[in-house]
Amino acid sequence: MEKTINISNIISWVFATLLVIVGILNIVLVHPIPGAVYLILSLLYFPPTYTWLTEKYDFSIPVLIRIALAIVLTMFTLGVSDLGDIIDKL
Repeated sequence: MEKTINISNIISWVFATLLVIVGILNIVLVHPIPGAVYLILSLLYFPPTYTWLTEKYDFSIPVLIRIALAIVLTMFTLGVSDLGDIIDKL
């Protein structure tokens, strides 16, 4: 496996890390179920786990769908979720 550093890998690592942080905050501040969902979804954005899932299960998600999911998750986190309400109160 060739290790490459490109802009898409950097964006994937940053967004996956943000999802992990949001997942942990949800577990601690809101409820464990949404936190667990965020942690599971973060696996789709970490390049090593995404590559492993693609190779093991022969299943890949197109880039446009991953981007759309990222936008929806961001909007949901900041606008609709209980964590967004907690952040607004601070």
